[in-house]
Amino acid sequence: MCTAATYQTRDFFMGRTLDYEFSYGEEIVITPRRFPIALRHGGVMDTHYAIIGTAHVADGFPLYYDAVNEKGLGMAGLNFVGSAQYAEVVPDRENIAQFEFIPRLLGRCATLAEAREALRTLNLTGTPFSEHLPASQLHWLLADKSGAVVIESVADGLKVYDDPAGVLTTNPPFPQQMFALNNFMHLSPKQPENLFSDALPLTLYSRGMGALGLPGDLSSASRFVRAAFTRLHSVSGEGEADSVGQFFHILGAVEQQNGCCELENGKFEKTIYTACFDAPRGVYYYTTYENRQITAVDMHREVLDGDTPVFYPMLNIQSIKIQNL
Repeated sequence: MCTAATYQTRDFFMGRTLDYEFSYGEEIVITPRRFPIALRHGGVMDTHYAIIGTAHVADGFPLYYDAVNEKGLGMAGLNFVGSAQYAEVVPDRENIAQFEFIPRLLGRCATLAEAREALRTLNLTGTPFSEHLPASQLHWLLADKSGAVVIESVADGLKVYDDPAGVLTTNPPFPQQMFALNNFMHLSPKQPENLFSDALPLTLYSRGMGALGLPGDLSSASRFVRAAFTRLHSVSGEGEADSVGQFFHILGAVEQQNGCCELENGKFEKTIYTACFDAPRGVYYYTTYENRQITAVDMHREVLDGDTPVFYPMLNIQSIKIQNL
């Protein structure tokens, strides 16, 4: 269960929560322009745009969960279990395995418009990375400063939907997520009025009753509504610190606390990490469940023309600043 969102101030920001019961040992990975990406169904991307994001590294290959390229195009994959269906390999098409999808689009597309064009001819396959790593059932939020789309590979093909809400959670499919917002058109950040009945003397009994009726549970459908409402009504300064801080507050509205969402195996889902990309600047900000301090990795401080990826483990020990030393 995850949530992804976009946010526009002076710069364009994008990020996500990763909600799961355990970590796969993910790292922040910078893939430089000359790292060869061997595509499973043909060819090698010898040169491409540099990419920074979160990945599980298997046999030296970064299996990206989310990433942004040096041009400011970002992408995040979220669970879509039971709904995702991938195609078989088709001759005379550009066949891309699911695990290559993020590096393929971000490696060769500078803008959302270019990615839309590439998606017209891509055939997304369920080719596994290995016998131990089958294809993950995902759908994706793809965005830059011009807008956002959701990509879903389902039984009747690859679908690309405009996403005016700028958010995505897990199931149900995106059209159903958007349609459900109709049930919440009455929500407002303003103090509510008595529309129940003139016959009843209903009054405000507290300050801060805006957004009355906003769903607060941890289901993906409720998180979609909550993230969309919070994002669309967010107010912050235009500066980097203000924007980044506000973005973490947006995703803070959908965080999962350990112990509140029990799974069938007796374990609990929690927000393992929260990521925020300043897409134009190529800076990756993150927090983890164990470490609430915002940490940053700047891709432009690395040698982007190289051929060797750079790995940074996530800092999982709580860092606390003592003010009165």
